[in-house]
Amino acid sequence: MHSVPRWALVSSGSAPVLLISGWLIAGHLEGAAYDPVRQTISVLAAYGAAGFWVMSGALFGLGVCHLFTAYGLRVAERAGRLALAGGGVAALVVSLVPAPSSGGSLRHGSVAAVGFLLLAVWPVLAAVRGGGASVPWGLRPAPSGLATALMGLTAVWFVYEMNRDGFAGVAERVVTCIQAVWPLVVVASCLQRPRNGAASAAGSAERDGRDDRDGADSRQ
Repeated sequence: MHSVPRWALVSSGSAPVLLISGWLIAGHLEGAAYDPVRQTISVLAAYGAAGFWVMSGALFGLGVCHLFTAYGLRVAERAGRLALAGGGVAALVVSLVPAPSSGGSLRHGSVAAVGFLLLAVWPVLAAVRGGGASVPWGLRPAPSGLATALMGLTAVWFVYEMNRDGFAGVAERVVTCIQAVWPLVVVASCLQRPRNGAASAAGSAERDGRDDRDGADSRQ
């Protein structure tokens, strides 16, 4: 299997940092007028918001991170990498077509929905079937399927809260955090495997060496 470059750990690790710091700083700039429990992240990136450039910049950076991570995850299935890259492109577009200061935006909402969908399905699409223990943990079918299911359930929760004018801000932050962190989990599992494999190979070689020496001693 192809190796994953170590810089992918930087791109995947930067994604959740940019997202969370973006909404924290933008929310602070917005002040008491903004309710993070009930209002979405898009409100922070809307035209006229005090933290408009902060949140928009964070979303743009998030998209760039996903693109780099998708490029670096050479061990994943191509369909999953394309879905992750598509989610990155959606984040870029969302940052460039922010929601209006009041009311909704079909264009903004549609792009955001596509991004949510792509980032929810990429884990299961990226999973490597077969290969057994040689496949990194984060790319095995079971963990990947669980990740996609969790993202799907939290996305449904977000839609439910939006429709009832409830805790939409909390629900959106949960689903976006999971989607931002999962690429880091996958990359970390890919980078962990070679070290484990090398250690296992070294241990096997050492055992073989001891067996050879023991065999030679017995013959003497």
